[in-house]
Amino acid sequence: MKNVLMIVGLMALGFTATAQKWSVDKAHSKVGFSVVHLMLSDVEGSFKISDATLTATKDDFSDAQFDLTADVNSVFTDVDRRDTHLKSADFFDAAKFSTISFKSNSFKKVADRKYKLTGELTMHGVTKLVTLDGTLNGVSTNKAGKKIAGFKFTGTLNRTAFGVGSMPAAVVGEEIELKANGEFVQN
Repeated sequence: MKNVLMIVGLMALGFTATAQKWSVDKAHSKVGFSVVHLMLSDVEGSFKISDATLTATKDDFSDAQFDLTADVNSVFTDVDRRDTHLKSADFFDAAKFSTISFKSNSFKKVADRKYKLTGELTMHGVTKLVTLDGTLNGVSTNKAGKKIAGFKFTGTLNRTAFGVGSMPAAVVGEEIELKANGEFVQN
């Protein structure tokens, strides 16, 4: 029995030793959203990523773990008055809930370069399990000789399920389209 435990322990150490850590390139990454206004037009916006990491042991990233934090106070829709309103208690309540975070628990390959990303999204103090469609845009090497990888994630969520905004759906749609782009540099 001792030998079995020692083998399992050594395997775990080997697994940990081969895990590759990657850090987000903030200049080439963002979290975007789109919501329908007055059932007529899409309003787009984005949040700056405060921090994001990815850890993987496989070259195809099929076991990747993603962690992301975005700054609610960075919300940008290109209209100052709207941005201020979105930060208020009417919507995100940035004074109380200054970050949006995501921690993945599954990244499954479904086709060549296509994945399903599932994880816990925390926004406005509410945590929900969400699933997003993922695409590995590619892997390359940057000017510094470091390996880089680019991903795109898309999906939808219901803002009211997270307690964001009490506006009726006829004014601000409940369904939010997400589009996140991330470029990661291997540490």
